[in-house]
Amino acid sequence: MDIFYNNNEGHFWRNTVTRSLLVMVTVAIIVWFMPREQGQRFRYDVGKPWMYGSFIAQFDFPIYKTDEAIKAEEDSLMDSYQPYYNYKDDVEKQQINRFVNDFRDGLPDMPHAFVAYIAERMHRLYQAGIMNTPDYNTVYKDSTSVIRIVKGNSAQSEQIGCIYSTLSAYEQLLVDDKLAPHSAALSKCNLADYIEPNLIYDRERSETERSDLLSSIPPASGMVMSGQKIIDRGDIVDDYAYRVLSSFEREMKRRTATENQITSTLIGQIMFVSIMVIIFTAYLVLFRRDYFDKPRSIAMLYALITLFPVILSLFMRHNFLSVYIIPFAMCPIFVRVFMDSRTAFTTHVTMVLICAAAVKYQYEFIIIQLVGGFVAIYSLRELARRAQVFKTALLVAVSGAVVYLSLQLMQDNDFMKMDSEMNVHFAVNGVLLLLSYPLMYIIEKMFGFVSNVTLFELSNTNRGMLRNLSEIAPGTFQHSITVGNLASEIANKIGANSLLVRTGALYHDIGKMVDPVFFTENQAGVNPHENMPLKESARVIISHVTEGVKMAEKANLPQIIKDFILTHHGNGLAKFFYIQYKNQHPDEDVDPAPFSYPGPNPFTREQAILMIADGVEAASRSLNEYTEESISQLVNKIIDGDVAEGYFRDCPITFRDLAMAKLVLIERLKSIYHTRIQYPELKKEKEDKDETSKAS
Repeated sequence: MDIFYNNNEGHFWRNTVTRSLLVMVTVAIIVWFMPREQGQRFRYDVGKPWMYGSFIAQFDFPIYKTDEAIKAEEDSLMDSYQPYYNYKDDVEKQQINRFVNDFRDGLPDMPHAFVAYIAERMHRLYQAGIMNTPDYNTVYKDSTSVIRIVKGNSAQSEQIGCIYSTLSAYEQLLVDDKLAPHSAALSKCNLADYIEPNLIYDRERSETERSDLLSSIPPASGMVMSGQKIIDRGDIVDDYAYRVLSSFEREMKRRTATENQITSTLIGQIMFVSIMVIIFTAYLVLFRRDYFDKPRSIAMLYALITLFPVILSLFMRHNFLSVYIIPFAMCPIFVRVFMDSRTAFTTHVTMVLICAAAVKYQYEFIIIQLVGGFVAIYSLRELARRAQVFKTALLVAVSGAVVYLSLQLMQDNDFMKMDSEMNVHFAVNGVLLLLSYPLMYIIEKMFGFVSNVTLFELSNTNRGMLRNLSEIAPGTFQHSITVGNLASEIANKIGANSLLVRTGALYHDIGKMVDPVFFTENQAGVNPHENMPLKESARVIISHVTEGVKMAEKANLPQIIKDFILTHHGNGLAKFFYIQYKNQHPDEDVDPAPFSYPGPNPFTREQAILMIADGVEAASRSLNEYTEESISQLVNKIIDGDVAEGYFRDCPITFRDLAMAKLVLIERLKSIYHTRIQYPELKKEKEDKDETSKAS
């Protein structure tokens, strides 16, 4: 007892530490990515009324120019910018000497005097200046018309049109009036090899000149004095007021950064995120303990709570498009599909409130995202078809646009001034939300869940393992279908997952495909067990569980389906052979192990339902007559026997569930095995008498 207590206590503390670490890691990751910009956050747009009270400057601050204004001034200054190039005297001398030496015997098919003429033309080109062709093209692309050529200690400006690139210098040689008639012969001399750039870009001096020019642009144009009223409630925000308000926020960020108040922001973010995550954890502990105790469940929940705030924070930090294109409704969709609506709602609210700490317009953001989450949960009660995801995405996008419109109408009744571009963001959000369908497959594989879509695909009897079962063991296949129908009917009545139990029922006997003739439903008059030892017969019968698990693993069936295969007989006995063996060996202390199924016993309601339906359906085939009394006795005997054997001790099925299962099974078996009405036949005696009277 002490050992058991110590093991439980150790397990409790391990779980507590693990989940505490999970909470801390979640908080740490979210806070790490959250932006920590300081300053007041107001909502204002040009042409819209100021919704707050009278705004008075608390300190002197400059009115910063807009990015567009600064860009225009930069472009104007850059028109006078002249990059620096160093003139290299030795390049001309080296290349011309090399040319003269290479052709000291003259040029092929040309007079000897042409060597000196070409050297003189090359001298002129080098004196004008030759640039590298890529550099020359870059200068032209930047619309630079003048460059500064540095010779020794002096620099002089030169029009770019008077300078050559290596390519244009070579072309200039070929189009010379005297050389043009000999262009074919000159092309064989590779004159381009003797044309090298003698104007080299001086990066350091050019960048310094460029920086000096740009730094001369003042970032501000005017000042706002402390105590000066900037705008009053109801005033329309014009371009000037917008620039002043933007300058105030910019100055606030600069001041708070210099005052080292980022630490206080960080502490506030840690406190806020911690409170939200702890509240969510408390919900799981108090109301969904079954999820909290499963590592895969809490892993998915905390991953979703972490992922979307991180994505939003990256959007905010890098000013990447609009946060409204992020499909936040994916979070409640995934939780709803794999868990339940209440947990989906709680997870979504927690995630949205955490995200709101990073956005500028918090009220608007919270309202729109909460409505989107509600619509996603309500419209996706059960995911059975792909079209449902499309419908949900459409409804979420439309609801976001409608809610945003309603918020605008409460602030401004002029339709012409409303921001219609937001509708594009909501449309993109809806399109991205369609990705939840393929991402669902990734969620299933990562966290070991099984969606209804997967269950529908697995329950398709026209392909895969179920098709093989129908061909190899048709009797077992029909038995599985009947058990699935009975089990799903019970599940519907008691509020269990009917699709899951039906799918599990279809696969629970797939191990019988290994030796189908050893099972009654597949036999046609010949019973191979008649000539086998009882223990060997029991081994073959029991092996359909282990063989079924092997086949399920080979086919990559989900673990939840393999659990149905393992638990549909629990730790029970192959009673037919066990009782026969005991009767044949009355003096022997019979070991039940060779006659026992490997188990375990059912640990979910769905598994218990399958055990009941499987046992009752199989036993019902042995009834001599199908009356209401015989069927009721059989059902009660099977279920009460399972309860007495303790098969349901590890699963949350109730006596009320079992009573409902009995009623369902009795009614369904009565319908299956009902007696047909016998139609009366015409009596021949009366016909014979009539014929005799007529003859007489």
